[in-house]
Amino acid sequence: MIPVPPPSGRLHQTRTLPSARTREFRAEMTDLWAAVVTGHARLAAQAFFPLAAYTQVKAIADPAADWQSRLFGDFRLDVAAAHHFLGAGARHATLVRVIAPSAEAAWINPGVCYNAVGYWHVGGARLVYRQHGQVRSIGIASLISWRGRWYVVHFGAVLRAGAAGVVDAPATGPGVPGPAGGC
Repeated sequence: MIPVPPPSGRLHQTRTLPSARTREFRAEMTDLWAAVVTGHARLAAQAFFPLAAYTQVKAIADPAADWQSRLFGDFRLDVAAAHHFLGAGARHATLVRVIAPSAEAAWINPGVCYNAVGYWHVGGARLVYRQHGQVRSIGIASLISWRGRWYVVHFGAVLRAGAAGVVDAPATGPGVPGPAGGC
């Protein structure tokens, strides 16, 4: 794991467009990869959208409970699914790079997707890794911004059919980022 500065979730949102080329983003994605190879979602807690920010963003009855039970709960399931997908050699898989199509980022206005506060969103980022000598990749369904930093908000899927983890668009090679859109 690489130390990641704590998120500034208690401060108000800004319209600063995040970059996927910062030290913080690389550290967050390294932590996300550590979570995937070990199966322990808590290792990527600093890469995940902050609870304090989520309570400001969501215009729903109990955003903290939703974050705990649904949002981070789904993240745990997705990390476990990705770990299982890598199989017995998970600990030997190495992260090569992260493709985040920041040029396709869209500002999501307040009032859309049950939100009280706007944010930047980008869908379909890719974790590119090497396992058993072969380059492969899996997707990150949705990154959203808080104060100029990208955070994972949906790892395997934005919408899901049941209470099971999802591996987003696994591919041989780097895969294709996208599609854009979403909340």
